[in-house]
Amino acid sequence: MQLQTTIPLKKETKNLIDYNSKVFLLGSCFSENIGNQLNYYKFQTNQNPFGILFQPKAIETLITNAINEKIYTEEDLIFQNERWHAFDAHSSLSLSNKNKILNNLNSTILSTKKQLQEASHIIITLGTSWVYRFIETDTIVANCHKIPQKKFLKELLTIDEITESLEAIILLLKTLNKDVKILFTVSPVRHLKDGVLENTQSKSHLISSIHNVIDKRKNTFYFYSYEIMMDELRDYRFYAEDMVHPNKTAINYIWERFVATWFSEKSMPIMKEIDVIQKGMLHRPFNETSESHQKFLQNLELKKKRIEEQFSFINF
Repeated sequence: MQLQTTIPLKKETKNLIDYNSKVFLLGSCFSENIGNQLNYYKFQTNQNPFGILFQPKAIETLITNAINEKIYTEEDLIFQNERWHAFDAHSSLSLSNKNKILNNLNSTILSTKKQLQEASHIIITLGTSWVYRFIETDTIVANCHKIPQKKFLKELLTIDEITESLEAIILLLKTLNKDVKILFTVSPVRHLKDGVLENTQSKSHLISSIHNVIDKRKNTFYFYSYEIMMDELRDYRFYAEDMVHPNKTAINYIWERFVATWFSEKSMPIMKEIDVIQKGMLHRPFNETSESHQKFLQNLELKKKRIEEQFSFINF
């Protein structure tokens, strides 16, 4: 008896992720979940240098500014609640010191360009089609930073507008890095504050737009994270307490499907070895001075040394 709708995912035959890959992640908080898993297994990754970005226009702006090596000045900042903010960045980058935030933004934009140039895979997770336009400058912002809502217009990007933005993102990335593989996914996190119907409309616009631009012949792909959550994990036991975000079990399940689809076979034993090391480092013994624990620590150090000798970029 089949008690679950299973999304049929085909194993990629080319362009697979391994320990030589350099993976760059952009987008909504779901990209952070996947990025954290990649970090746990010690892959070469960079994620969300300007913080979480929920919508395609914000991602397009970041990539455009990185390629053009934009220099941020005081005109790009706004002061609110005793902190300086940039509309292009998440509030996690906001600071009370104006010069420090400008230095951080400018150094980060330069490092982002370098990381985009060197990336083998870029994973872009889109969260919403809803955007906020700052009335004073008539520009779409990445984050409102708790500025009064009356200063913004809320808009739903059309499928054509999102498609145009995604085409621009692909063109920009390919101009900078012609061989890069671009993998789009839609965040399964529901934006219910926009409304139930509005969230459904928003996600449908994203999915339709992505499928207007993906083409395996051009190394642009789609991964079914949204569909896996909605269909395979169609039960509230897979959600966090807010009943909106996927819980750890769901994140791990989607991660396993992602690995099975996109990771090379030769990376699997290395991932298992690193998992053993990571769990060993978290182990807390009853008796730290016991002979058995000292042997355990010695074996753990030998395992760490073998991995670090094999991959110069890995440090535990």
